[in-house]
Amino acid sequence: MTDQPIAAIILAAGKGTRMKSDLHKVLHPIAGRAMLLHLMASVDELNPAKKVVVVGDKADQLAAALGGSADLAVQEPQLGTGHAVRQAEGALSGFEGDVLILYGDVPFVPPATMRAMIDRLGAPDAPAVVVLAFEPEDALQYGRVITDGDRVTRMVEHKDATDAERAVKLCNSGLMVAKAADLFALLARVTDDNAAKEFYLVDIVNIANADGRHCAVVTTDPRDVAGINSRAELAQAEAQWQAFRREEAMVAGVSLKAPETVWFSWDTEIGRDVTVEPNVFFGPGVTVADGATIRGFSHIEGASIGAGCEVGPFARLRPGTVLEDKAKIGNFVETKKAHLGKGAKANHLTYLGDVTVGAKANIGAGTITCNYDGYFKYRTEIGENAFIGSNSALVAPVKIGRDAIVAAGSAVTRDVMDGELRLVRGEQFVKPGWADRFHDAMRKKKKAEERG
Repeated sequence: MTDQPIAAIILAAGKGTRMKSDLHKVLHPIAGRAMLLHLMASVDELNPAKKVVVVGDKADQLAAALGGSADLAVQEPQLGTGHAVRQAEGALSGFEGDVLILYGDVPFVPPATMRAMIDRLGAPDAPAVVVLAFEPEDALQYGRVITDGDRVTRMVEHKDATDAERAVKLCNSGLMVAKAADLFALLARVTDDNAAKEFYLVDIVNIANADGRHCAVVTTDPRDVAGINSRAELAQAEAQWQAFRREEAMVAGVSLKAPETVWFSWDTEIGRDVTVEPNVFFGPGVTVADGATIRGFSHIEGASIGAGCEVGPFARLRPGTVLEDKAKIGNFVETKKAHLGKGAKANHLTYLGDVTVGAKANIGAGTITCNYDGYFKYRTEIGENAFIGSNSALVAPVKIGRDAIVAAGSAVTRDVMDGELRLVRGEQFVKPGWADRFHDAMRKKKKAEERG
């Protein structure tokens, strides 16, 4: 294994016209995370000394998404992949080490594959360039890698290949690694003498071979280097990622009743002996502790769910929701910035926003925390073991004390003390026989109109 410092050049200057989007292609999300950031996270596992993203179209969007985590190099005009890599030379001035070349729209290259390329570069036979190749079911328009053993004898773009070369199944992923000094010296000699009049990155292999040096190939699974250029390919990448994550969850001890209907986010953390029923969606920022049950058709985002909790069916947990152990959120309950203590429950038809609910408190059906006055948000505090009757409105800011009871149908606008009963209803009037007299009068009136 090499101990050389590592740099990564990520190409992301393309216009992505097939996406037909105002959002840069590499910022389209997979599992709630931009595809470029999936790749950057994998690169970070190698602890690189430098990262350079080559930008062009919509560079401002990329700069905002990266937030200063990488240097930016601008490619304008765009004259091919070789030209794109050369734009990073200034950002890597003085760097002496191994340089990985990656693509922002190829987001799922495993760190182990990147490491294998780097290790091959550092092998005793000292190849000038290491190429990552794959064998797809259909070679389509991919460039070909012609080899002798693991040595690359020639690389050729599809449009420039002969029929014999197109018959070769080993295809170029576009990913390479070379030492910085070799990379930029070879790139300086690349010309645009080809059918597309572009500066091809692959030509550095052919130039190195012509110099009497040799280049090597490392192969990988086609799924690891699948590029994303259209909405359809984006959907395929999402499906691929979800299938892998579902399998990973089940191996780790999660029961998915209908795996193909459960959707995870890139950062979903889910414990052992968790049961997830069909049609559950996990957005970003969700953790689920051991033994919880997530019932069908629930939508969960930005929430922490404790051990033994039960959620749903048809529940919506929004960001800021915290359920302590054995809390319960039932059907058609929505929460937002809601903290439920141990064993607290809201079983059905309730909105809990900007609220703290004490341990073992019970929130009746139809309860609403009225947290917004059209200008500002306010909090509600509900004490331990409190009981909120059905169809109650708690108008924040308001506190409900420990062991307090709010009677059904109450609209509470003032604090309720510990152990207090609060009943806020209009007075009920009872008029015996009134309904019978009303019905008699109205029937007679209707008959008179029908005769008349």
